[in-house]
Amino acid sequence: MLALLARLVVLRPLVGVAILGIPVLGLIAIGLAAVVVFKILLFVVLPIALVAWLVKRVFKPHDDLASTEP
Repeated sequence: MLALLARLVVLRPLVGVAILGIPVLGLIAIGLAAVVVFKILLFVVLPIALVAWLVKRVFKPHDDLASTEP
């Protein structure tokens, strides 16, 4: 199998690059996209969600302190 791939690359370099190079470039692009999305989630979305949660928790009315007498 490896010998066949080596012959393919030696005899037809453009076909070898097309077969072996494009999937590798695709995997690299997917990996980089995953890293970028993870960083956006970690450094942008998560802090915004935490701030929104804290604001909601601090400024909501406290029903447990209200009087229960009729």
